[in-house]
Amino acid sequence: MRKKEAKKRSCLKPTPSVIVSMRDKNGKNNALTVGYCCNCSFDPPMIMVGITPTRYSYHIVNETNAFVVNLTTKENQALIDYMGSVSGRDKDKFKEMNVEIEEAINIDAPMIKDCPVNIECLVVDSVHTGSHVMFIAKVLYVHAREDLLKEDGSIDNSKIRFL
Repeated sequence: MRKKEAKKRSCLKPTPSVIVSMRDKNGKNNALTVGYCCNCSFDPPMIMVGITPTRYSYHIVNETNAFVVNLTTKENQALIDYMGSVSGRDKDKFKEMNVEIEEAINIDAPMIKDCPVNIECLVVDSVHTGSHVMFIAKVLYVHAREDLLKEDGSIDNSKIRFL
């Protein structure tokens, strides 16, 4: 089969999509679906998420330096779609979708209860890469459902029905 040039934009689709949640300095919760999220260091454990500066969530993370990465499953499809298409400037996304939250332990941010894994993060740096700013964050705590943990405490990703 012959190959020809494809569009460069988003030619590599990181998976799975995640929902990044945060709380502003006034106590308002917000979240957005993020397609750019990955590990960027094992020691110390760090991840990065990409958010465009035009997004409402960008300003919250930039101001508070804290967020939670909520791993999503097929059961979260409606939530993923909504969080990625509606702005927190206009709506209270958590109220509109009846999202149950739990409080993070080390940062002031909400965790989405229905997500099987929630990762508390503290921003240590950011890099403007073009359309997105990559927030590089230290992983402070990983909350995982018990049934997903291996004996050594690592997460068994094969048990999560990622989208």
